[in-house]
Amino acid sequence: MVIGITGATGFVGRHIIEHAHRRGHEVIAFTRTPEKQIERAVETRGFSVEKTPDLAGCEAVIHLAGEPILGFWTRKKRRAIIESRVRGTRRVVEAIERMGTRPEVLLSASAIGLYGDGGERELSEDAPQGGSYLGEVVAMWEHEACQAKADRVVFLRTAVVLGRDAGALKFMKLVFRFGLGGVIGSGRQWMSWIHIEDLARLALFAVEDMSVRGPLNASAPWPVRHGDFARTLARILERPAFFRVPAFAVRLALRGLAAELLESKRVVPAAATEHGFGFNFSEVEPALRDLL
Repeated sequence: MVIGITGATGFVGRHIIEHAHRRGHEVIAFTRTPEKQIERAVETRGFSVEKTPDLAGCEAVIHLAGEPILGFWTRKKRRAIIESRVRGTRRVVEAIERMGTRPEVLLSASAIGLYGDGGERELSEDAPQGGSYLGEVVAMWEHEACQAKADRVVFLRTAVVLGRDAGALKFMKLVFRFGLGGVIGSGRQWMSWIHIEDLARLALFAVEDMSVRGPLNASAPWPVRHGDFARTLARILERPAFFRVPAFAVRLALRGLAAELLESKRVVPAAATEHGFGFNFSEVEPALRDLL
């Protein structure tokens, strides 16, 4: 299968390309710098929110492009987060509309930020939308993807992605190695996560399995409490985890992003499990040991 991937040079995109190559797929990579050839991609094409991309020849599309949410949520950052997702997805939908032979599937990146604070409840794909800024962004993002005239549309609602070379774990590892790690807020709130290799495998599983459509939680089967995650990470790195960052300090420092750290999101991959997907990393300690 020929798979077009936007955001191909990003953390997740690189891993999906690697797994797609292993599975015998061809990849057309879409990036803001198409002059640079991407390893394992048969072709590189341009992508921006200003111009409709050329999806000719793509039998499936994996749309990942978007402004990273990590960082301080200034007014400029918030605008970039929403515009990159809504306008970028709109460009992909327009491109599909113009294709003579439309793709079999559009797999559009999404996020568990859609869900509100669930407390102790497990949140499957039918859990209600939360009222946070990110919840509204994700709802608009998925609404744009819904307009695509592909045979199937899948929303990959991704949890915190754990990987060696980028993402949240890279920052957390640095903080803990300097002995500054600790528990955020009460530490009792649930944290949902996924190993980068399982995320790449799940994305391709959704592309290949004709029965998968609609929302798909990309989250390991066993969420973990923030406090337990911090203590596990400290133990593996052989560093202390003495500090406790109070909730008010997190809100003061990170503004809107603070909700994503303080709210309890016990997300479970109900749809992935129902379709028979098997996770290689279901529990957080083996996942962290593999990565660290």
